[in-house]
Amino acid sequence: MPESSSFDELRDEPFAPEVVSSDLVFHGAVWDVRDDRVRYGDGEIRRQYVAHTGAVAIVALDDRERVLLIQQYRHPIRHRDWELPAGLLDVAGEEPLEAARRELAEEADLVAAHWEPLVSSWTTPGGNDELIHVFLATGVSEAPVAHAREDEEADIRVEWVPLHEAVDAVLAGRMRNGILSLGVLATSLRLRDRS
Repeated sequence: MPESSSFDELRDEPFAPEVVSSDLVFHGAVWDVRDDRVRYGDGEIRRQYVAHTGAVAIVALDDRERVLLIQQYRHPIRHRDWELPAGLLDVAGEEPLEAARRELAEEADLVAAHWEPLVSSWTTPGGNDELIHVFLATGVSEAPVAHAREDEEADIRVEWVPLHEAVDAVLAGRMRNGILSLGVLATSLRLRDRS
């Protein structure tokens, strides 16, 4: 028999040690790098991390239970990886749901009739403070206007893939994008729970 948990509700726990100093060491076009000194326990620790705007991603699911995947070149990993449509929370005052609607139109020329929050995740909490909000979008149709794409976005490949095939590819290690993995696995569980 499994041990019982001592938690009322399992959740991440906010913690705010004293920040002794926080220096901007790199100001980038998309995000910055900070160097913080933090009082921790009996001493002080130093951490450098990417200060991120946050992001959204979309699991667009059609009525045949196919998920929209995009493939584009990502320079740090030297791959064209499969991803969900996604983008930064870089418009002042824009709520995550509105950003998700905008990104689905910009990256895939699609709109959706129904939206629901799916899951949120810190992408790499040891190296950045990015929080990504993943939404499930259904009732998908073509956007009235196609979006002009530049740079690596001009080379985006778009495919509708059966959800179960995307799940199999993630579990077999053939697709390794963390947000895609999180999104398709969460969608699979959500659909299973609705059955």
